[in-house]
Amino acid sequence: MRTETTKAKKLSMHVATLRIIFGLMWAIDAAFKFQPSFRNGFLDQIKAVSQGQPNWLNPWFHFWVQLLSHNPHFFAALTAIIESLIAAALLLGFARRATYISAAIFSILVWAIAEGFGGPYSSSSTDIGAAIIYAVVFFALYGLDRLAVTSKWSLDNYIIQHFPWWAVVANP
Repeated sequence: MRTETTKAKKLSMHVATLRIIFGLMWAIDAAFKFQPSFRNGFLDQIKAVSQGQPNWLNPWFHFWVQLLSHNPHFFAALTAIIESLIAAALLLGFARRATYISAAIFSILVWAIAEGFGGPYSSSSTDIGAAIIYAVVFFALYGLDRLAVTSKWSLDNYIIQHFPWWAVVANP
């Protein structure tokens, strides 16, 4: 029994370390999103991704180009803010369940819109895009966090001590 507890505590520390490192990566990425070049080239990037996609995906990209063209600076800023919130939540261990699930969905949307599903798919394609891998990492963190014991490296655990209902939002 004692060995299982020790293993669970080690797993908890490893999961928290992975979460924090991933949070640092998201913080760096978010910092890039606040640069004027991202904001000014946001819509052009989406338009460029839509080129060379299969014809059956044209309605998907047309929808997003039309939607984002109404206020591309707003959507670029929204992207930067969302990435910053994800980074902060990962670094602090805040609202882990909600963060893992919503960030995985956000990553899939980035993959499907800004990365064009990792395409265009041709003989010269070299990868499937990074954002889909981010989604997999979020799902892995969700699963690993379920197996680990309560981590002292998480703000959630301190909130739960005062507000037990927070466990619904926090614990995977």
